[in-house]
Amino acid sequence: MSMRTFRITVRGVFDGLTGAQRAALLADAAAHDVLRAAFTPEGTLTYDIAARPAFVFRFSATGEEEEDILEATEQAEAAAEAWLTERGYGFKNLRSSAEDLSQAPLGKRQRRAARSAEA
Repeated sequence: MSMRTFRITVRGVFDGLTGAQRAALLADAAAHDVLRAAFTPEGTLTYDIAARPAFVFRFSATGEEEEDILEATEQAEAAAEAWLTERGYGFKNLRSSAEDLSQAPLGKRQRRAARSAEA
């Protein structure tokens, strides 16, 4: 059985931020810019607090079975909650979506490479 790669996105909204928390997020915003977004095992946080209070965590995980995506999603949500809670940031509307990359459609280049490998 081959390993599956999962991409998990956890979205939410900061809630009840103090002036100091908002200032800290603004000061650290460059490190959390969407241009630095990546799916990583430890999670990558992006936000633009100057525009709106929404945030996105991107996680990657692996599993052997299709059902492993459920546990990976729960772990990603727990990690996002822990990160926010450890820093004292209030949040609401937490929701997740996950994708099993083994089920994702192949792009044009991938289809061409697959046909070449079969020949």
